[in-house]
Amino acid sequence: MGKMRKASYIGSIVVGVLLILGGLTTWIIVSNTLSDQNINVADDASCLAGDRVDGPFSAYCQAKIIEEHALHATGGKYYSELAQDDPLRAVAAQSAYLQASLYTSVVAFGTAGMAILVGALFVMIGLGMKDVAERVVPMSDTDS
Repeated sequence: MGKMRKASYIGSIVVGVLLILGGLTTWIIVSNTLSDQNINVADDASCLAGDRVDGPFSAYCQAKIIEEHALHATGGKYYSELAQDDPLRAVAAQSAYLQASLYTSVVAFGTAGMAILVGALFVMIGLGMKDVAERVVPMSDTDS
């Protein structure tokens, strides 16, 4: 087996394992950080009502119900639609900040999940390259 083939499949497997570990670490950190906040999805949410916010779906559902509550409180207006001296502007701003934080965690979960899947793909490619490299007969061996 050639040195280049061996380096290629080992490199692919190592990169894959690193991606998987990085994705898992990110997922766990984001999940634990959300869980530490002791947030539950509001009971009137259209999805996962009452669930603890510690994953991508519960974070999304909580962000959506925060938006709904804020729009109800502001008469259906977003932050940018309220006058600068409107006292409800603070409610809309806080809602926007909370939603942005929750949506950021949803994106982090997605990125972590993608890293895990791409890592698994790299490992499978590396194992496939290893299998092919072990089966290839160098031309010098067939010349005799």
